[in-house]
Order: sequence, then structure tokens, then C-alpha cells
Amino acid sequence: MSVFVEVDHIDRIFPLPNGNSYTALKNIDLKIPQGEFVSLIGHSGCGKSTLLNIIAGLDRATTGGVILEGREVREPGPDRMVVFQNYSLLPWLSVLENISLAVDEVYQNKPKGERKSIVEHHIDLVGLRAAANKRPGQLSGGMKQRVAIARALAIRPKLLLLDEPFGALDALTRGGLQEQLMKICNESNLTCVMVTHDVDEALLLSDRIVMMTNGPEAQIGQILDVEIPRPRQKMEVVNHPSYYGLRNEIIYFLNQQKRAKQRKARQKVVLAGNGLEKVNLELGFIPLTDCAPLVVAKEKGFFEKYGLTEVTLSREPSWKEIAKGVGTGRLDAAQMVAAMPLALTLGAGDKPPIPIVSAMNLSRNGNAITFSKKLFDQGVRTLADFKEAIASSPDKVHTLGMVHPASMHNLLLRYWLASGGIDPDTDVSLTVIPPPQMVSNLKAGNIDGYCSGEPWNSRAVYEDLGFVIATDLEIWAGHPEKVLGVTEEWANKYPQTHVALVKALLEACEYCDDWRNREEIVEILCRPEYVGSAPVYTRPGFLDPYERGDGTEPVQMYTFNQFYVNKTNYPDRAERLWMMTQLARWGLAPFPKNWQEILDRVCRADIFGEAARELGFLDTGRDPRTMIFDEIVFDPEDPIKYLNSLKIKQPLRIQEVCLI
Repeated sequence: MSVFVEVDHIDRIFPLPNGNSYTALKNIDLKIPQGEFVSLIGHSGCGKSTLLNIIAGLDRATTGGVILEGREVREPGPDRMVVFQNYSLLPWLSVLENISLAVDEVYQNKPKGERKSIVEHHIDLVGLRAAANKRPGQLSGGMKQRVAIARALAIRPKLLLLDEPFGALDALTRGGLQEQLMKICNESNLTCVMVTHDVDEALLLSDRIVMMTNGPEAQIGQILDVEIPRPRQKMEVVNHPSYYGLRNEIIYFLNQQKRAKQRKARQKVVLAGNGLEKVNLELGFIPLTDCAPLVVAKEKGFFEKYGLTEVTLSREPSWKEIAKGVGTGRLDAAQMVAAMPLALTLGAGDKPPIPIVSAMNLSRNGNAITFSKKLFDQGVRTLADFKEAIASSPDKVHTLGMVHPASMHNLLLRYWLASGGIDPDTDVSLTVIPPPQMVSNLKAGNIDGYCSGEPWNSRAVYEDLGFVIATDLEIWAGHPEKVLGVTEEWANKYPQTHVALVKALLEACEYCDDWRNREEIVEILCRPEYVGSAPVYTRPGFLDPYERGDGTEPVQMYTFNQFYVNKTNYPDRAERLWMMTQLARWGLAPFPKNWQEILDRVCRADIFGEAARELGFLDTGRDPRTMIFDEIVFDPEDPIKYLNSLKIKQPLRIQEVCLI
């Protein structure tokens, strides 16, 4: 179905009298086909009416815009009509005159008789023939709203916008008007967008229900398809088998948002004299090429620039120690593998949940799958060859290393294997090995291959121990790789320090993606206190053409290590949701029934946005649909359906994750 209305990545920011600003809406992206009825629902202050006004042309987005039938909406027009809760009728005009006023204005070129016919038809349409000559003061609330609807429909708009049109009416009147509206919309194939607080009203009228997160920086949290056949009668809808499941899902979402609002209200902040709550930080990192942002922020003075005067970088032996260090408070913050904040928050591995906040990505891409030269000598060049090698040696267990269960190395390695018909839990053995130990384990024959970041793939190639069978650019180009992680308790206790930390790292990320700086960065990374690797296997992919060790020519890959360009740093909810599906797919963590609440608490785009705006950087998001190499599109509106569509997986567990 073609797109009729497109809301294209809208932000709406309001200036405040004190010189600050308030971001009401953040990165709203919505496509509406013709004839669809869409409801916007959420708690007060989530920007529903603001979004409706932008679609109507009564307000303008700060960034992004609205397209109606291929044309940008810049101002109000007769192709869009709004019905407000307060009727907005002229009290000195009759029902007929109120409707005529709109018709006469829009259809000035039509003969008077034809205009009168349009008015009379719409008076009959809403059942107000007996009250045609009465003024608003003589009408009930329901009758006034019928006049407003008739006036809106009489100019034959392409798009009908309703802002809680039945909110002030009694139940009986509301029910009658809802039925009339459904009948009119169905007969006219009218496209409608309605703001409502009424869950049952949304289910009765809507084809889709757009659920908004709390403001400020409200986003689309979830979109629910209401697949109940039309035409609808209220009792038939209530008795439909899916009705209570849909209703419970909306209530559940709204309750998650209510709890989030209560948590925020309980937060208390105490500022130090310099505006930051804490200036001495211990930050953890793993010796990999993509630790560059932390190293650069330290060496080039970006931490100091933002008031973080005593920052120590702690080189950790494994991702397990990173998780332990942040969880116990030994580390203030750390470079983390992308899904680690989610895994810790979900209590993966049946451990107690530790709520972790991730306000930015530090890098994208940068990984490869390296196989042993022994497999290369056996003729393995592709995934299909590897599957054949497994089948031809049933007595041998092929063991592959990955750096952490919640790493993209593990998730992408598993996805890649499964795409080739290899079950990563039964056909091979996966084992956790810290990145610096990958090469020595490959050399000792303990593993047949591994998925890791650099420089550990290039080192195996350089020492003629292995070859790169695939890079992550061939699996999911642009995937989140490393993120900044802090405990939620730390984020709540030190909010200004957190923003300063993000700002320093954002500047460092920008510095890292300026290729004029890469020579200098390689020299710094190779120092023993950081990565401590030789330049010859640190440069490939980061600066020099990438050598795969398979006889092919080295290739220059400018996005292999990506730190800032192409919206690298924005913490995208859809990407985190995909990671949750993969953790559940492989039995690493249950898929949380309250996944919206988990995303709200882990994926803190509001903190990122504050830091980015203060720097004058873009704080917009990426495409909300995640694309992997096999072109299976992940739909963030229905993660369970996506999970069920995957052929190779563990038994799916869905349960609520209880957080403090």
C-alpha cells in the first residue's frame, strides 16, 4: 500500500524564557497509507497534540517534516481538517451557518446551490436536521461535536485530524458519534489521525495504534496493529478473540511509561561547585583498536576540556571483568560490547539484574571472522564450505571463539552460521576467549576460528595462522559495536558528569574519524599502556588496506572502524531491540515482556541528545529498520513475530523482567 502521509524524522524543540529549550518530540517517523485510521495514545505531556498540530500545518517541526501526497506540509490547508475537543463553533451562527462558513470559504467557485447541497447533505449525515437552525448555545455537547465533524467533512478533506473529539462527552453520546465516524470513514475511504486517552476508543476505531513514550523527547515507543475486520460494531469488537490481548498490551505499555515517570520524579541531584558532581573517573577498556575514542579523549585533553580533570583509563583483561567492574562500582564507566548493557539489565545467565544505561555508541563495525589455515588448506573458503567440512567429519567438534555472550561478535557469528544452516549450539562449539588470547589459542589448536575485533584478526593473518572468511561489513554493515556503559544508579547520581563524559567522547569520536588523525592515533594505540600491538597488524582496516590472508588483494575499507560518521553515536532503540531478540533467540536471556521499559531504561537517547546539542552536533537517529546481509527486515513493531520467523533458534522464553 502506497504512503499517503509521511511523518519524516520530526523533532519539535520549544525555546524557554530562561534561554534553555524543551524537546517535546524526538525522531518521530511514521508512514500512513490512504484510508487508514491511526490513533495516537500516551500519557499527558507525550506530545500527541503537538504531533497532530504539525501534521495539520498549525505548527512546524524544528527538524524533519510532513509529506502529504508527495507535497510538504508547511501551513494549514483545506486538504487537512481538525476536529478539536472544544468544538470551536461560532456562537452567533446556527448549525447550518457554521457549516456553510467553511464550505463557502473553500468552495468559492462552486454555485450557491451546490454549496447549499453540500451543507444540507452533511447536516443529514450527522443526524442534525431537526437542529439545523439552532445556535450552539441551544445544543448539547454531543450535538456540538457532530456540527464540528460535519463542518470538517463538508469541505471533503484528504486527511481528518481529531484531537480527543469525544473526550468531554457522556458514554452514550460518545458511542453514537464513534459509530457515525466509523461509518463515514469507511464509506469515504477517509484517512484519519486521532489523539485519544481512551484505550477502548482507540481499539474500536483504529487500524493502528501509535503508543508514545513520556516527554521530554517523546518518541514512538510501539505501534500496534488492530487486525479486527471492518465494518465494526462495538460489541463485536469487545467479543473479538484478540480484543483483550490487544487491550492488555496497550495498558501494559502505558503502565511501563507511568513507572518510568515515577522513577524520574524520585531522582535527586546534588551539584558540586564546578557544575559537575564528580570529576575523578575510572574508565575501563579492552585493548582493541576501537578503544580509540577513550584513548584519544585522554591523550588529546577532551576529558579535561569538559571538567573531568582526573580520568584514569583502566586496561581490563576481559569483558567479564568490565561487567564486574562497572557492576561493583570499581569502574565509573566503561567501553562495553554492544549488548552488554541489555544483558546485565536483563539478568542474562540467571544472574541478578543490574540496570545499565547506555547513552552513546563508541563505534560501529570493526570485527571479522577468522578461520585457521588448516581449514583453508582443506578448501574452506565460504560458509557453505564450512558446513560441508562439518558434515564430512562428524567425529570432530569444530570450536569457535567469541569474546562475550552479549557481544556483537557472538550475535553476528551465530546469525552468520544459522544463515548457512549451521546450528551454533549443536553443530559447532562456541567458547568465550578474551580478545588478546584469540591468536595464541588458534596457534595452539584449541580453536578452529574466532570472531573478534582488531588487531587480533590481522595478527593471525600476519603470522600466517589464519585467514578472514568474513568481515562484519559483509554481515551487517553499520552495526553498533562498542558502547558507553554506566549503571543506572551512577547515571542518576551524576547526571551532569555523565553528560560531560558523553560530550568528551563525542568530540573524541569525531577526531578519530578524521583520517588526517589516524597516523597519530595508531602511534598512540600501539603504546603498551593501551593496545600494545605492533603497527604492522594494527594499521590494516584502521588506516591501511585490509589483508584477508586468503590470496585476494588487500582492500581499503573506509568504514571498517567507524567512530562518528553516518550517525555512528546515536543510541538507536530498534538496534537494541534487535539485540534483545538475538539474546532470546539463543537462550542467553528471556525476551522481556516489558521490553519497552527495558529500552527506556537502557537506551538513553535523551542524555545523548543533551550532550550533542550542547556541542552543536546532530542528535538525529538512524533508519528504524535493521538490515542484515540476508535482507531479512527486522520490524521493531513486532519483535515476537520476527523471532518466531527465525528457523534455527532455542526455545523462546518470554517473561517480565522485574527491575528495582
